[in-house]
Amino acid sequence: MQAKEIRRLVVKVGTSTLTYETGKINLRRLSKLAQVLSDLKNSGIEIVLVSSGAIGVGVGKLGLAARPQDTPGRQAAATVGQCELMFLYDKFFGEYGNVTGQLLVTRADFEDAERRQNLHNTFFKLFEFGAIPIVNENDSVAVEEIVFGDNDSLSAHVARLVRADLLVILSDIDGLFSADPRTDETAVLLHSVAEINDDVLALAGGSGTERGTGGMLTKLHAAKLATEDGIDTAVMNGADPEELYKLLAGRQIGTIFKAKKG
Repeated sequence: MQAKEIRRLVVKVGTSTLTYETGKINLRRLSKLAQVLSDLKNSGIEIVLVSSGAIGVGVGKLGLAARPQDTPGRQAAATVGQCELMFLYDKFFGEYGNVTGQLLVTRADFEDAERRQNLHNTFFKLFEFGAIPIVNENDSVAVEEIVFGDNDSLSAHVARLVRADLLVILSDIDGLFSADPRTDETAVLLHSVAEINDDVLALAGGSGTERGTGGMLTKLHAAKLATEDGIDTAVMNGADPEELYKLLAGRQIGTIFKAKKG
């Protein structure tokens, strides 16, 4: 990735990055993420955070043995987890002098013209006020999204709506490999992808962890949505949020999917 001026950045963080295997929140990582994003905002970059984790955090908060299999159970867990997530985001971002605003959205908010415009207006007013929008699907009511959706695609739609310069998807994987690194020791990380075609899509496997809903395929679909609208997209490991500094400086971090030129 060539270093360039980034004025508006959308960062998506997944459940597997935010939580431990126990389902409890990884407080150190969440705090570091808030610190890095706050620092980037202080440098003049407008930040949007798309955060998964409501259901997973709710499962841990409620002390459930496993993620509920029924939709009402997942919805209930999401209501508890979202409260916990936003409490912690507000706390950690607040420690670095930043105000956060919560936006819970559904697919209809992007598909309906009037609701899409209202959402657009809210984002840009939050930017004007100097706040950091934190976005998640409204899992307590959006049944279709819980069953079929993912926040990777949501992050791409958000990036398109706010005309971001870069979309970064943080996950528990380093990026796109030439083969499945869990089963093929010859697999190598692809640092740059010029076009997401059928051959690239064929490199994606299934869901990465039990705590998350998406695997590499959902990230590729998100990257395709964003790059086709002129937005560079990076998929990288979120274990160390400070790697974002290297990415923005033009270092080879994760996989960069190149934006199509208009």
